[in-house]
Amino acid sequence: MASLRVTVWNEYRHEKESPRIAQVYPQGIHGAIAEGLREHGLSVRTATLDEPEHGLTQQVLDETDVLTWWGHMAHGDVSDEIVDRVHKRVLEGMGLIVLHSGHFAKIFKRLMGTTCNLKWREIGEHERVWVVNPAHPIAEGLSDHFVIPETEMYGEPFGIPEPDSLVFVSWYQGGEVFRGGCTYYRGQGKVFYFSPGHESYPIYYQPEIRQVIYNAVRWAAPTHGPAIEVDNRKEPLEPVAVREL
Repeated sequence: MASLRVTVWNEYRHEKESPRIAQVYPQGIHGAIAEGLREHGLSVRTATLDEPEHGLTQQVLDETDVLTWWGHMAHGDVSDEIVDRVHKRVLEGMGLIVLHSGHFAKIFKRLMGTTCNLKWREIGEHERVWVVNPAHPIAEGLSDHFVIPETEMYGEPFGIPEPDSLVFVSWYQGGEVFRGGCTYYRGQGKVFYFSPGHESYPIYYQPEIRQVIYNAVRWAAPTHGPAIEVDNRKEPLEPVAVREL
């Protein structure tokens, strides 16, 4: 897997504006996620919102097999041109891992074609993440559930299309449940949404969370299937008897 190229994208606004959040993620959320992936020997680069072209130049995307995305307070600041660029690469086969509040990211909403609305509450309750599809590669190496000690609640109804596969369902201390691990196919690309990861809590250091993200990156890696051809094929591949109308 050393040849698998990952770009970890983060808005990187909370960490620069809040000393409390900077204390939780001194290297930024992207730094914590990248660290977890590098532990598995992957080739990882990071990119953030305030870099030129949000750090997602055409060259960077062309050299990316899987892109992870974390955003929250500045979805509207993401350039539509960059969203177009990422969208095209996903359809061409680049994997996309959308994390936590990235459910409202422009790129995720475009790929889903829905509101992506949900219920939420932040009081530091615990979350129990249940593996509901143990045969899925993203669940590899996990037990049947794990607990996040403190988190933000996300609740149903979640305004997404029916997932191609539902890997995780979360239960929260306040009683809500949430489809927190969903996979999709879009064009030649694979998309995984994973809900745990609020900026106020050290969730991206938790071993189970790092395992899920690593598994998801491996699952979403390009498979290099046949190129998609969309054209008006005037000549048939087999002889066809043409009759007069």
